[in-house]
Amino acid sequence: MAESKTLHDAFIDELRDTYSAEKQVLKALPKMVKAASSPDLKAAFSNHLEETREQVVRLEEVFASLNEKVRAKHCDGMAGIIEEGKSMMEEDFDETAMDASLIAGAQRVEHYEMAAYGTLVAWARVMGHTQAADLLEQTLDEEKAADEKLTTLAEGGINQDAASVAHPDGDNEDADEDDDDEPAKPVMKAAAKKKPAGRR
Repeated sequence: MAESKTLHDAFIDELRDTYSAEKQVLKALPKMVKAASSPDLKAAFSNHLEETREQVVRLEEVFASLNEKVRAKHCDGMAGIIEEGKSMMEEDFDETAMDASLIAGAQRVEHYEMAAYGTLVAWARVMGHTQAADLLEQTLDEEKAADEKLTTLAEGGINQDAASVAHPDGDNEDADEDDDDEPAKPVMKAAAKKKPAGRR
């Protein structure tokens, strides 16, 4: 009977999966920089591209601290998220909608990575891999900061700009509907009178 694998094995497996994920993000980010229209969003993606390069090196340091060979295990989860992002970038969105959608896609990536790194940090700490935990926690903090930056950009104008293009009249549509309420009332009363007896 084969010997059962331990938490350490699961940890190494997750580490290899995350290494693959970061490599995939490295390839995707330049395309996101190119697709973005907002200068602030372009800068955020460019900065995170440099940060991701450092995170890949940091993961290699984690492997070294554990005397493990640097090896990736294809991350299907990240591949799916990036494929969705690629499909979105092929849509014929206006510039504001594209920027808002790019943020949404990027935050899916960040949240996936935050979950992965959060698990890796917790497992490393409980197994006493202090150096690995410290390195991984540094990356986790960077992913959280990147996610917060994207939220700030979205709430700081990008989502509103996209909404203004989608609905140029804004709240005026609701106001117009309110003005039309009067003609609708007699119709509603007439409909009410036609209800069969005993029906609720």
